[in-house]
Amino acid sequence: MVKPLIQHPVMQRIAAPFMLGCFLLLTWQLSFQQLEVPVYVVPKPSDIVMALMNQSSLLFGSLWVTLKITLLAFACAVIIGTLIAFLFVQSRVVEACFMPYAILFQVTPIVAIAPLVIIWIQNTTLALVVCAMLVAVFPILTNTTLGLRSVNKGLLNLFQINKASRWQILMRLRVPNALPYFFGGLRISCGLALIGAVVSEFVAGAGGTSAGLAYQILQAGFQLDLPLMFAALFLITCTGLGLFVLMSLLSRVFLRKWHESEQV
Repeated sequence: MVKPLIQHPVMQRIAAPFMLGCFLLLTWQLSFQQLEVPVYVVPKPSDIVMALMNQSSLLFGSLWVTLKITLLAFACAVIIGTLIAFLFVQSRVVEACFMPYAILFQVTPIVAIAPLVIIWIQNTTLALVVCAMLVAVFPILTNTTLGLRSVNKGLLNLFQINKASRWQILMRLRVPNALPYFFGGLRISCGLALIGAVVSEFVAGAGGTSAGLAYQILQAGFQLDLPLMFAALFLITCTGLGLFVLMSLLSRVFLRKWHESEQV
């Protein structure tokens, strides 16, 4: 039996949100045009598109700066978070000793830590990467640790009965079991890395050739150039969405053949 078009997975996941977005943008454009809302209060989508086109070199140059910081921080978060999770799963004592400090870093607002990091680390780019990494590392750490520990007790006993080493148990049992948790952490962490990068740029206020999108938002706010501000926000949003989609695709590639979470 052929499914109705509205029930098709592609329609539900892509076309429906796209159509809703187009409807909202059209409503925004027509209503604000009819009400003659000043551009310095809230710009219309057409104003934002014009700002994006007119300032494309400035905005996309700043986007690359922010994206570079985000990707570096995300990569560091993945490596550090995964390695610490491997360490935690080997010893409950180590986890009990260090997990409270990981939670401490997570619950402390990055805007409170960033000025100290920027003072201590003279290289601005490195300081921003460290700040963004501190924001992004916790989901990787906790999700991977949970996945490594959530192994089937029967399978673990089977490995132990067959004299499997700790390394064999880790690589052949715990790591495959942790992959769904790990990829879930990636989807959360990539967005947090972007948030951390943008917030850190706000705190640093770095201009010149190393200016990211946060700096452009600040400058646009000072000049009441709201179309430019919204254009920068649009690029940040698209970047976050793109990173999330990329992590979701990566998860699907690795899990679709054997894990039920990607087979629906």
